Amino acid sequence: MNNDEFYIKRCIELAQKALGKTYPNPLVGSVIVHNGEIIGEGYHHKAGENHAEINAINSVKDKNLIPESTIYVSLEPCAHYGKTPPCALKIKELGFKKVVIGAMDSHDKVNGKGKKIIQDAGIEAVSGVLEKECIELNKRFFTYHEKKRPYIILKWAESGDGFLDKDFKPTAVSNALVNQFVHQLRADEHAILMGTQTALNDNPSLTVRNIEGTNPIRILIDFDLKVPNDFKIYSNEARTIILNTIKEGTENNIQFIKVKKENFLPDLMGALYKEQVQSIIIEGGRFTLQQFIDAGLWDEAIVINNKNLKLENGTKAPEFNQIPYQTENYRDNTISYFKSK
Repeated sequence: MNNDEFYIKRCIELAQKALGKTYPNPLVGSVIVHNGEIIGEGYHHKAGENHAEINAINSVKDKNLIPESTIYVSLEPCAHYGKTPPCALKIKELGFKKVVIGAMDSHDKVNGKGKKIIQDAGIEAVSGVLEKECIELNKRFFTYHEKKRPYIILKWAESGDGFLDKDFKPTAVSNALVNQFVHQLRADEHAILMGTQTALNDNPSLTVRNIEGTNPIRILIDFDLKVPNDFKIYSNEARTIILNTIKEGTENNIQFIKVKKENFLPDLMGALYKEQVQSIIIEGGRFTLQQFIDAGLWDEAIVINNKNLKLENGTKAPEFNQIPYQTENYRDNTISYFKSK
């Protein structure tokens, strides 16, 4: 690993501290180095607040060192006026010696413009350092802007003999350790989706309970509005979107969006893109998960398996013939991770 990679890796570490808190902005970290020593670092905490580069610049004690310093940033500095002025102009104004960029920003408003401002000012700019890792860091942001849909994570827990429940009734499949992992996952992602049947069977609240974190947006597919509004999904704990064929409009924290039943996945993706949902966990049930699997519409899958649990009868787990790239054991449970090709 060369020096540039070492410092960009640090940028990624810093950026990750804000996971789940920066929507709709990307995760970004920045490090300022003078003569082989880090003199400033920062990351983007949340939308509307300073960008990473500005936080890093503000943390430098002796600003006189800046013209002899290199600024590292995991994502191309912005070139547009949003809630804050463009970072590329700030870098130009302070006259850094060099700028090292992890990934370029494919977002229409930036896309090479930030780097160009810096180079036009006569500052050396290098990009594409640990690019793969920097894109992975913002997989949600990039997928949303490039594919015009949220980053999709499929998730379910199945028994050793391949069932989601026993005799079609709510059944605890995963252990307490895994449940904590699931709540962390919910806090890290933007939204969580389920179908009518799961909502009716389990009456879940889909909130983050076992850890500190923000509640994701709850999304329910309920074409005929069968789920009674005294169910937990209608509570005021989180923003909730209900996709249905009957009504449109907003009531308190509940938003009804009308879609067609036939071939509804494109409608769903369009609605979620419009609502700026950048990532989503598909939590069930089997029918909903299978539709995403059959359409090849997913980016990651997380499958929990309780190998010692035999349920013998109930809802079959989705058919999913993929090979995991990683597995982890949590006592008697195994979590397998998959990535879409």
